[in-house]
Amino acid sequence: MDRQINRPEPTPASESVSRRGVLRAATVSAAAVGAAGLLAGPASAAPAAQAQGRRRVPVDRISIQLYTLRDQLAADLPGTLDALRRIGYRRVEHAGFVGRTAAQFRAALDEAGLRSTSGHVGIPQPFDAATWEQALADAKVVGCKKIVHPYFGRDAAGQPIRDPAVYRALARDLNKAGRLAERAGLEFGYHNHQLEFVPLTGGSTGFDILAAQTDPRLVHFELDLYWTWRGAHDPVDVIRANRGRIRQVHVKDLDVEGGFADLGDGLIDFGRIFAHEREAGIEEYIVERDDAGTPPRSPADALDTARVGFDYLASLRY
Repeated sequence: MDRQINRPEPTPASESVSRRGVLRAATVSAAAVGAAGLLAGPASAAPAAQAQGRRRVPVDRISIQLYTLRDQLAADLPGTLDALRRIGYRRVEHAGFVGRTAAQFRAALDEAGLRSTSGHVGIPQPFDAATWEQALADAKVVGCKKIVHPYFGRDAAGQPIRDPAVYRALARDLNKAGRLAERAGLEFGYHNHQLEFVPLTGGSTGFDILAAQTDPRLVHFELDLYWTWRGAHDPVDVIRANRGRIRQVHVKDLDVEGGFADLGDGLIDFGRIFAHEREAGIEEYIVERDDAGTPPRSPADALDTARVGFDYLASLRY
């Protein structure tokens, strides 16, 4: 059975506070302040300065989150995977198996000359060890080295979670999931949106709790750079507070309206962030754009996003 994850749907730029639109105008304002104050601040290097740097993203560590191409993959799995390989990708991060079994999906990857080194799979809630162990077994079949919980942060009414106890309970479940992943020979990570940076009752944030109450040996972070900015947090500050735990990054750009952009067309200074790659512990740079193939764009446009993203990362100097 295809284990599709329950990823939120993208929304238009005017509603892109979250993929489910749960924070609306309040978070848009916070993100706008963060973008204006942090992205354009003195610490940001100009593109010309980036080009003069000697460091670069290792090409063999560039990946793409296949959620970016979900509609194109559904229409033509082998053709889309082959196109990614021809662009230059050698690794991908899956988000379900596109209606295939784990073995069938692995065969399609092998045929295209790709490896799924990471995958997004939500941990069971409430936590169930047997269900999670099956997900881990599927990840091993596909060839993953890492498995990542993709989404959290809203309550049953669709509102941002503000109760610290809920995040403390999640941290306990993440530790359980990480322990089982370790036994299976996999690394377990957590992927953020902006919801984890909403102030909780008492003043902390969900991300603060997850960072403090998950075991660094069992749980790392896959920092989504776009959603971190949308939560009005500077990714460099997050890296400094979590040295060695940011093993993966979702490289996703932010346009002037707060929506999504292809890499290099938006506001985020990725070179400034990647200058802290050793401090962070980054092992994978994963291209993603949530709305790459959805109206008004076409599914095929997602391949343009994939191409622009790979070329941007391969040519970036910082």
